[in-house]
Amino acid sequence: MENIMRSIGEMARDSGLSVSALRFYDGADVFGPARVDPRTGYRWYAPEQLGDARLLARLRRVGMPLADIRRVLGGDAGTAAAAVDTHLRRLEDGLADARRELSTVRALIDLRETAMGPTRLTVPAAELAAALDAVRFAAAPGAGHPAVAGVLFEVTAGTLRLVATDRYRLAVSEAAVSGLSGPERSVVVPTALVDEVRALLTGAATAELAVDGDRLTVTAGARSTSGHRIDQDYPDYRALVRLTPTHRVELAAHLLREALAGAPVRPARRGQDGVPYEVSVLTVDADGRLDLSAAAPAGGLQVQVNRDFLLEAVAAGATDQLVLEFGGPIAPLAVRFPERADTFSLLMPTAP
Repeated sequence: MENIMRSIGEMARDSGLSVSALRFYDGADVFGPARVDPRTGYRWYAPEQLGDARLLARLRRVGMPLADIRRVLGGDAGTAAAAVDTHLRRLEDGLADARRELSTVRALIDLRETAMGPTRLTVPAAELAAALDAVRFAAAPGAGHPAVAGVLFEVTAGTLRLVATDRYRLAVSEAAVSGLSGPERSVVVPTALVDEVRALLTGAATAELAVDGDRLTVTAGARSTSGHRIDQDYPDYRALVRLTPTHRVELAAHLLREALAGAPVRPARRGQDGVPYEVSVLTVDADGRLDLSAAAPAGGLQVQVNRDFLLEAVAAGATDQLVLEFGGPIAPLAVRFPERADTFSLLMPTAP
């Protein structure tokens, strides 16, 4: 039998995968041998496995994640094609991020010779207020916290994107931009100034934002406030917001709040700072139904999250319809809102 099968060295030679890669994919339950000799432990591969091994080598070269490789190798043609399309979009988004970063690098290089001019833009006050409300809860509380204690303002030609994170959760929202003059830029606004800006917006039609050097000034109607930006680089959040969910549950926010109010919790304490909190266990069963009873049905996916963080994320959407996206027991839980596609939150799961 062994003379018509390939050894691991022969499979490596014929497929373009290294021996160590074949061992890794076997251990990860992605691609294993047809037979393992019980006496010697040698791996033997069937002739018909060569095609999948060559396919795996190509997927490896383009950096496809293990979960998607499993879908390609183990799924039908439609499932495999969907996994490839998802990864292609991921690569295209990564290329867009790289272009954006290199554009910033060029601007920083230019700053060696000349100072960057001011950036001015106009934003509808109600949109800016809603965007601030959607992210403010996730901002780090202040000095001494491991995350930047501020909100990222990313200015592009058509959009002002706001991002806040305390490393336990992350929130993103957007507002439309008009009348942009000056370079596109990103600034981190301290939370105290964010709160001053939010107070200006009630009753105003538009807000004028000006970034000049290290200073941000916001004017709404006859009132204005200004302050210095935080001179720190913001954490790279873009890879997190492109995670591919494995389960999606649509439900009403009020039903989730009611379920959380009556569901069991377990006490926990954060290792970084000793802060106590309550953990809720969210289970998606094999039929895609959400269960908060903390019982793990066969074939279900469980995610444990900070209960208060989840309630805050739900409230930040200011809408009753929401979508929970699950990527796995240790992947972030996404809270999205069908009526506000540009607004969402990610909650980091707690340890079991």
